[in-house]
Amino acid sequence: MRLYLLPISTRRTLLYCQKLNAPTTERPTWGDWIQSKASRTWAGWEKKEKGWQKSVVNYGNYAFRRIPYEEWGLKSVPPLSQRRRVVERNGSERIEVVYPKSLLAMDRVPGILETLATERQSLHKRRLIWCLVGMPITAPIALIPVIPNLPFFYLVYRAWSHWRALAGGKHVQFLVQQSLLSLTPSPVVDEVYAAQKHPLPSTPQPTTDAVVSRVESFDPSSEERHQHPEGETMLLSQANGKKMTQALDLPQLEVELERAIWQVEAAIKKQNAALAQADSGPASTKGASESDTAPKEEGEKSQ
Repeated sequence: MRLYLLPISTRRTLLYCQKLNAPTTERPTWGDWIQSKASRTWAGWEKKEKGWQKSVVNYGNYAFRRIPYEEWGLKSVPPLSQRRRVVERNGSERIEVVYPKSLLAMDRVPGILETLATERQSLHKRRLIWCLVGMPITAPIALIPVIPNLPFFYLVYRAWSHWRALAGGKHVQFLVQQSLLSLTPSPVVDEVYAAQKHPLPSTPQPTTDAVVSRVESFDPSSEERHQHPEGETMLLSQANGKKMTQALDLPQLEVELERAIWQVEAAIKKQNAALAQADSGPASTKGASESDTAPKEEGEKSQ
């Protein structure tokens, strides 16, 4: 496998794992078979022009788009089985980590990887437990004829998703702690970032508390740099995200980048709206109080 670290903004970085050709002697697990079967079924439903399957797909894709991109990134990393642990620890080849040298210093890459692997562990554990608790509660819906038990299957999927994110994070954490990574700066990735046109959306306050993931060497233009020095600025647009996947010849990365860019842009927009509302609040209150006192003063003068 190969890992990619791609900064989406000056505070948010996408982790993605590319699965390289597996050895022909390696047997797929039951989990792989179930995942493949579910993917084929979902793809078949997407081809439907109408019907309840098409409606489920539409609502499902809407929900999938809102699952945090960090979770999708961790899910792309295969779980650390006992066999894989022994092979990676005793193997002569290290796991390659591709990253932009112009944005991420080499000595910071392991720390960023470990942060991405561990910062959401408690959240995934907590939500996994809630999904497991909810599954028996929604199971009786299957007794209702005709109606598919969508709440139950959704909780099953979300439980699996949180488990996979936990397992992927532990795998990345293992690679960092055992120093099994080969850090590889990519001129191709740097060229895509360098070709990005600015300005891009930004906010004076970061949308995340993960300060360790901040891109310190970001310097697109003096205007942007001085505008929000401690805030957050986008580093990739949707158009350049597609160019990234083409430059890396990695079409399966496109949906991950598109989702991550959309989510971070939405977070920045939401942050700016909240800040604007907070700034306008005291001013509007003051204006309202002045308008209330103005007639009273005029009345006092007439008396």
